[in-house]
Amino acid sequence: MLEYPRWRKIWLWGLTLVAVIAALPSLFSVANVDWPEALPSPTVNLGLDLAGGSHLLLEADPEQVAAQRLENMEESVRAELNDAEPAIRFGDMSTRGGELSFMLESTADVDRTREELRQVLDGPGLVREWDLRVEDETRLVLSQTEEGLEDAITQAMTAAADVIRDRVDKLGTREPTILGQGDTRIVVQVPGLQDSDELKELVGKTARLEFKLVDLNALPTEVAAGVAPPGSQIFPYADSSPRAGEFLAVQRLNGIKGDNLSDARAGVDPQDNSSIVSITFDTEGGRKFAELTRQNVNKPFAIILDGKVLSAPNINEPILGGGAQISGGFTPETANQLAIALQSGALPVDLKVVEERTVGPDLGADSIRKGLIAMMIGSVAVVALMVASYGRFGVYATAALGINVLMLLGIMAGLNATLTLPGIAGFVLTVGAAVDANVLINERIREERRRGRRVIAAVENGYKEASRAIYDANITNIIAGALLFQFGSGPIKGFAVVLVLGIATSVFTAVFLTRMWVAGWLRKARPQDLNV
Repeated sequence: MLEYPRWRKIWLWGLTLVAVIAALPSLFSVANVDWPEALPSPTVNLGLDLAGGSHLLLEADPEQVAAQRLENMEESVRAELNDAEPAIRFGDMSTRGGELSFMLESTADVDRTREELRQVLDGPGLVREWDLRVEDETRLVLSQTEEGLEDAITQAMTAAADVIRDRVDKLGTREPTILGQGDTRIVVQVPGLQDSDELKELVGKTARLEFKLVDLNALPTEVAAGVAPPGSQIFPYADSSPRAGEFLAVQRLNGIKGDNLSDARAGVDPQDNSSIVSITFDTEGGRKFAELTRQNVNKPFAIILDGKVLSAPNINEPILGGGAQISGGFTPETANQLAIALQSGALPVDLKVVEERTVGPDLGADSIRKGLIAMMIGSVAVVALMVASYGRFGVYATAALGINVLMLLGIMAGLNATLTLPGIAGFVLTVGAAVDANVLINERIREERRRGRRVIAAVENGYKEASRAIYDANITNIIAGALLFQFGSGPIKGFAVVLVLGIATSVFTAVFLTRMWVAGWLRKARPQDLNV
């Protein structure tokens, strides 16, 4: 008990000092004192309920997912039938009623078509995504299965949450809360961001970029009336375009989507100093873009963003470098937002804001103040009780309690964790857990003294026997905290983080630190009795 190797003292004190020092920048921030810029400054991030910020609830339209799947299936079916050996001849395809239908030229091709489309119908997953039926001997109809559509909606919402998280991270904000709510909704909370309009503009931008050939055979009168020729579709020009208010007919298929972008950066056109966005395709996208421009020299192609035409430049020569520029009356801010959106990828489905609110920092400051008052009152009461009940050992417990709070704050700062209002409750709970461990130890020491053991033996057995109960109880709490973190969300996760870290620091300070202090005192004072 009395022999404490120097290496163990150095290790215990070193770990304690590192964690305590890591807490200092956060304490300086709360006290509105500047921390030296030359020094590292890990700080605890404050959640939405403490720092204020923006809250959005976004909702997707599942019908759009079905429509996109239908368009993708049409392209896949055309490719499969054209690539068959020999090619399977078919008539015009229709997507009316949410189904894809087409007629074969011969009944002899029905079975071969089934075989060619087998892999496309089944899809990559375990769920059969499409059903195929034959009508009037030669007409084939493809319809989406309910299971396949549900799986596609789930994948689209998961991908949308990932895209939103990437976009928000690029804003420089920390610890956003982005989670699904139901089947088609996503909650976005960004602490510290008071401009909800900026957040809406960023996360609400679908950023679906497309390059499509202009339909040169479309009649201007029909286009102006919004009538699309067969095989084409009509898009309006963007509001920032010189041709705003006009429409353009483009070929519906055989275009290039922005899924193959590898980079997007805002910049300035050296010719007229206008804001632009420079994009770079990956290897596959660069090949497709080069092939598109090579086959259509001296023809116009439209650059379409979120269903609006930005521009329709002429292809003067093949573009082989895998890069292009997008212009469209951007300001530096809108160009940067578009670049961020394109870097993060397009949202797989449009999202509309169904709920919006901004939490002011005043409410968070009041919550912090009340939380600190509650913790201070609880701590003072605990300190008074511990000192009155256990004397010197109560003083050790009180010192360990203060170090415990600082260590917990420092570890959270080092992990870049977020503190929420439930997290403050976790801090208060940590104070109770730390004191509980010291009470178990001190009461066990009293028991050993009543049994007639000498001072050193009583202290040694007290720590040894009480530690078992402390470990058992706290392992149970850690399991509960881990489950809360795994299955909880938002503030619940914040509470779980503080709970688990607080248990670890409580055990460290209550068992290891106080034992080292008690051993040092016993070695120096050699008391004949204990006031415990």
